[in-house]
Amino acid sequence: MPTYTIELSDVEQKAFEYVATDVEFWIQNAVHERARIAIEEMVQDHIKEKLAKGESISGTKEEIAMATDLPNAVARNEAMLKAMVTPPGTV
Repeated sequence: MPTYTIELSDVEQKAFEYVATDVEFWIQNAVHERARIAIEEMVQDHIKEKLAKGESISGTKEEIAMATDLPNAVARNEAMLKAMVTPPGTV
């Protein structure tokens, strides 16, 4: 399981203390909540793909998210940028 470490400047720490009673809890909660939302999105996209193909769906949300073959954010951004700079019909 990956571990991430962040460093806040003194002013960022002070700002967080202004809005949060527990800075570490706030940061942990924000990260876990965003991941939960992404899992929901991945599961919904996977379900849509399976239904379109007439295939069965099984597993927990976590199992489905881990098994999906959806493009990650880097690949989606690259495709979007390519589409923005490539005139239609010139691939």
